[in-house]
Amino acid sequence: MKLKYIGRSSGVAGLILIILGIIFTLQSKRIVGPSSSFMFSNPDWTMNGSVVIGVGVFIFVLGIILWRISSE
Repeated sequence: MKLKYIGRSSGVAGLILIILGIIFTLQSKRIVGPSSSFMFSNPDWTMNGSVVIGVGVFIFVLGIILWRISSE
């Protein structure tokens, strides 16, 4: 039961990180966001966004694995 909750929470946290990473990357590429933002057209945030997406994918996959293990 506890493992299932941890898996589900990790999956949700991973999805949130993936969405944030996409927003960071799109802002750094001038696609979304206000031009007054410190992330707008800033190549450093392209790398930061990619790292956040990678961490989010890892946490999401870990959450799915934990959730599947607890279902068996």
